[in-house]
Amino acid sequence: MVVKTVPRLNRATLEKQQRTFGVGPYIMLELHCHSQYSDGTLTPTQLVQTAAAAGVKVLALTDHDTMSGCSEAAEAAQGYDLTLVPGVELSTVYRGRSMHILGFYPNRDRLEAPLKERLQGRKQRAQQMLDKLHQLGYPVELPQLGEGVAPSRPHLARALLAAGYVNSWDEAFDRFLGEGKPAYVGYAKFSAEEGIALLRSCGAVPVWAHPYLFAGGNVEEVLPHLLEAGLMGVEVYHPHHRRSQQERLQQLCQQNSLLMTGGTDYHGPGLGAKALNSFALPMSLLAPLKAAATHLKAYEVG
Repeated sequence: MVVKTVPRLNRATLEKQQRTFGVGPYIMLELHCHSQYSDGTLTPTQLVQTAAAAGVKVLALTDHDTMSGCSEAAEAAQGYDLTLVPGVELSTVYRGRSMHILGFYPNRDRLEAPLKERLQGRKQRAQQMLDKLHQLGYPVELPQLGEGVAPSRPHLARALLAAGYVNSWDEAFDRFLGEGKPAYVGYAKFSAEEGIALLRSCGAVPVWAHPYLFAGGNVEEVLPHLLEAGLMGVEVYHPHHRRSQQERLQQLCQQNSLLMTGGTDYHGPGLGAKALNSFALPMSLLAPLKAAATHLKAYEVG
């Protein structure tokens, strides 16, 4: 795959980002959140309200394979001292394993048709898992999810809980829905390389989400291949990254002139995840990300 060359961001800007990442004043930046349009429990409006109450000043809505909630979130944000960053989290496959790629500041019009195709694939996948659960003797139905909502395994987990087949979210994944479990169905073939190329073609900055959750290879070994495909950043701060892993990712970003992002991967209250704004990320992360999006739109999309 050939990716157009985009001028590197100013080295001094990247180095400043490295020095200030995770320290300094609590400006409250959240660059990874989900709403009811994918597997979150809050509406986009409720998510904005919750973020504002937590002191978040910049919020990225990054639902899985859909941007359907971004307009509502942007409208809600106008009533608060909060800036919304449009985003998406693409579900891709690398070496046969699930890999998520975040995209920030996409041209939504360019991304709309490909996302409709991804959304249809998610609906087919959900139905296949429902069929497997029925064959296993655990028939459940998904609620009406509405237009533009991306069905996912958490929706199935909630259905299993509501039917009384499992006692917890974790049990649903451990027994039925986790990779390799009886009701699991993999994503339709859409490679990480294709996802990165798609995001760049739509002016979105592609960022590898939670690299240490990837089960298909060592981060240091996989990263060069993603760089060749056009990856521009790495999610350094994530609830499932240990401090030592965060530090290693910072080093890799510095060595490869990559952008750094972070967020709580918030899906809603009461789901055992970190609360919004737990990392209190500094605003210094945002300017390089916006600059990269501007570069993309000027040199790759335009």
